[in-house]
Amino acid sequence: MNGFHRDDLLFSLCGLNCGLCPMKLDGYCPGCGGGKGNQSCAIARCSLEQGGVAYCSQCAKYPCERYRADDLYDSFITHRNRRQDLERLQRIGPAAYREEQLEKQVILTNLLNHYNDGRHKGFYYAAANLLPLEDLRAAMEQLAALPPDLSARERAAQAASLFQALAGRRGFDLKLRKKPRKPH
Repeated sequence: MNGFHRDDLLFSLCGLNCGLCPMKLDGYCPGCGGGKGNQSCAIARCSLEQGGVAYCSQCAKYPCERYRADDLYDSFITHRNRRQDLERLQRIGPAAYREEQLEKQVILTNLLNHYNDGRHKGFYYAAANLLPLEDLRAAMEQLAALPPDLSARERAAQAASLFQALAGRRGFDLKLRKKPRKPH
């Protein structure tokens, strides 16, 4: 989109944690900060119309109709905490929020490199997005204490159990909410 530019490529206009997205970490981002040609987002157009706000929460019209109800379904990244994350960004400021996202990105990379048995990638992305940083830190501390001779499958099982318990204490599951398919 002509005239649209993003400085913060870790956190989107609309509140998605791009730095914790499988598309971004794999080197391809179709979103608002994805590069030339990938910015056909209605929210990016709205940002330009509103004077080029960096985040929706900085707009005078926020929360607009896009935020009146929570998203019912996710895409390749969870949408569950968009509004909550935008409000956190407003409360602590973009620089502090960015630091938190960078730390979460390091934790996610560690999980993918050392606790993934090939079946937990999406689960770890959801955990990094949905769990608060203090829960992620505590979990990583416990995982670091595991015996070093565990197999990848055993490490993944321990990590999954730990993260699922943390999410359960907070009242949610660590999975994407997919839109049901229409019958043929």
